[in-house]
Amino acid sequence: MSAIQSTLALKVDVDTYVGTRDGVPQLLKILERFGIRATFYFSLGPDNSGKAIRRIFRKGFLRKMLRTRAPSMYGMRTMLYGTILPAPFIGKELPEVLRSIGKAGHEAGIHCWDHVKWHDYLPRFTKQTTFRELDQAGTVFSEIFGCRARTTAAPGWTVTADSLEIQDSLRLTYCSDSRGESPFFPTMNGRTFKTLQIPSTLPTMDEMLGENGITPETINEKYLQLLKPGLNVHTIHAELEGNALSKTFIELLERLTARNVRFVTLAEAAAEFGADAQSCELRMTYIEGRAMPVALQAAKGCETRQQ
Repeated sequence: MSAIQSTLALKVDVDTYVGTRDGVPQLLKILERFGIRATFYFSLGPDNSGKAIRRIFRKGFLRKMLRTRAPSMYGMRTMLYGTILPAPFIGKELPEVLRSIGKAGHEAGIHCWDHVKWHDYLPRFTKQTTFRELDQAGTVFSEIFGCRARTTAAPGWTVTADSLEIQDSLRLTYCSDSRGESPFFPTMNGRTFKTLQIPSTLPTMDEMLGENGITPETINEKYLQLLKPGLNVHTIHAELEGNALSKTFIELLERLTARNVRFVTLAEAAAEFGADAQSCELRMTYIEGRAMPVALQAAKGCETRQQ
């Protein structure tokens, strides 16, 4: 009996103005070199990255910033946007960069309107505020691409029952808001939602760098160890793999292609691996390498979905 091939979907989170302007074009060159199509999720409103300084009082946040060398990774201007420097509006100022994704054959979706606002305050949002954040992003997305978005991915893997309900109302094909092992339909607060989740299965580079002696020179060996047969979903960031960590990312792709790993978009992953998806509990909890909780698929207790 032949071994099951490893399949990898690359999910590209684009959080910032600089990541959009500089990181996305660099990633497009890298992906073209390897003949890989990916799924890009864009922040479409104001880049208020500087306001993330409020997280300094959260346990583990400062350590993560130091461990990942965030100022050098993201750049000082980005870390001042929305505070000392005015917040640039990403979608309105860089529409051609976003359109270049579709022209290159990649898939595009909504990450958010205001990344920091969603990540830090979603649990406090009213349902109307949650809707407004997605609606504003959806309007700009439609203006840029000439069609409505078919997929979204929440900043920082941060969700609530309200955000899942609103996503259901948007008639999305699937979402990628969570961490987990396989495609599933989320259950939260006793409610089961109808939009398929394609969770990220692998840790991000910024979660692993600096932990347990892992460096840019050794991290790819760890990824090869974590790769499993069947579907793997790897979230990368335009600000990192498209910038300071681009050489490390290129080496990872070289090693993956040498292993004959098959690359797909998230839409292709949803079509191929989502047919037998079960309903699984989704809860906000802490995972290693992150200072804030993420939406995590329950490892046990999933149920066959009632049609």
